[in-house]
Amino acid sequence: MKFLDRAKVHVKAGDGGAGCVSFRREKYVEFGGPDGGDGGRGGDVWVEATDGLNTLIDYRYRQHFRAARGGHGMGKNRTGAGGADCVLKVPAGTQILDENDETVIADLTRLGERVRIARGGNGGFGNTRFKSSTNRAPRRANPGAAGEEMWIWLKLKLIADAGIVGLPNAGKSTLLARVSAARPKIADYPFTTLVPALGVVEVGTASFVLADIPGLIEGAHEGIGLGDRFLAHVERCRVLLHLVSVLEDDVAAAYQTVRREIESYGAGLAGKPELVALGKCDAVTPEQADARAHELAAAASATPLKISGATGAGVGEAMAAILRALGESPEREGQAAVERAWHP
Repeated sequence: MKFLDRAKVHVKAGDGGAGCVSFRREKYVEFGGPDGGDGGRGGDVWVEATDGLNTLIDYRYRQHFRAARGGHGMGKNRTGAGGADCVLKVPAGTQILDENDETVIADLTRLGERVRIARGGNGGFGNTRFKSSTNRAPRRANPGAAGEEMWIWLKLKLIADAGIVGLPNAGKSTLLARVSAARPKIADYPFTTLVPALGVVEVGTASFVLADIPGLIEGAHEGIGLGDRFLAHVERCRVLLHLVSVLEDDVAAAYQTVRREIESYGAGLAGKPELVALGKCDAVTPEQADARAHELAAAASATPLKISGATGAGVGEAMAAILRALGESPEREGQAAVERAWHP
């Protein structure tokens, strides 16, 4: 299935039904009077986060969605039927933005969460509503109100606990395939990963979701390479794993390149907890790996983890470190405080 994380769609709520002009006429009934019913209300447009979806590809080939209009009023004071709602089903983690692509209307982060983005029009009054002591036979009725319509942007930000960032061909996909059941494309050339990938990592009895983000290069925030659009998928991550290949000529420069792109992107990514790892350590001697780790530690101001996605060396310790970092993150502490405070 093709991965699509942005889509622009047009939504139109249903118009209200028109009111009815009608008079009661029955045999042996001398004074009938008006009996025109009101029109029905138009349907609303909702957006709902649904299980089983991980892309917005459904909105690639269809951009217009319309709710049903309300039924017209009828004689004998019969109100028109309400119009059926239109529900747009999206993956959890989808943001709804205004047409300007800046104003966030809603952010659906939980399964089953839904929001109404366009309200249907009210039905028009029938002539019964206009009966008065001075107007016993009104011959007027209201048309239904128009439903709301707008263009909106749907933007998917994958929900993961931790995200792997780094230069292209740093071994991110190999690591994800090693620690989870995910099977991203793996090859010996840069930009193998073209779309984000998710995997569930199990560490003992605990587990967390790990995201593999396509590689960044210098100038990604200006659109060079794949750009930095996929960094939106790590905005929700609580911990970042910065992976640097031991085969880089200058591991310190490789680390600083990605850090500059993260800081240029903004959105709070630069302030997230970060673990630094030196990957592909099986490709060099232990002495060379130690020397590169020392260079990387000086640039990152932290002791890097030495791992190998191909052989699995050090991978378990890295995943345990991520799990510990997740337990110490501010979001987790706040959630734990709420859980401790609640009691039946």
